[in-house]
Amino acid sequence: MLALLAIAALLAAPTWVIVVVVKLLTVALPGRRPDWGIQLLRWGAGMLAVAAVLLLAMALGAVEMAEHESESGSGSSPAPACRDAAPHLVGDLVGHRASYLPPAFDCVLDDGTTYPSSESYAWLNGLVVTCAATSALLAVGGRLHHLSVGRAARSAKMPATRMRGTQ
Repeated sequence: MLALLAIAALLAAPTWVIVVVVKLLTVALPGRRPDWGIQLLRWGAGMLAVAAVLLLAMALGAVEMAEHESESGSGSSPAPACRDAAPHLVGDLVGHRASYLPPAFDCVLDDGTTYPSSESYAWLNGLVVTCAATSALLAVGGRLHHLSVGRAARSAKMPATRMRGTQ
């Protein structure tokens, strides 16, 4: 199931890139709407959230594929991902550990220590966290901007009052 989700994410990623590039071009070209800044802030928050989901789906799919590869077929033990990551440690391998949150596939040595089967999990996890945090910050920034604009509009509508006793 996760492998299908990862394949869907891989197919959606180029579409995401095209949409982002087209949006950035429309921002760079003249003829923007007057409120383009806040719209871009909200759009950026949404697109970064989508990027975080796509990256997480890819990482989960990679873990699922490594787990499946290590449990089925001839040559599945020790895990192929562990054999490829450190061929000089194949004699010391006793197993592997798969983690889905955060996504990781670690190889276990006979002394109990572990090593990652791929550095890509660290990169993907870092990118997921970065995209999600940036998306949240942009969303909060958009909300604060909306509140400050509303506050400014309300204060502009209030009639000016004269202080008594100053004349």
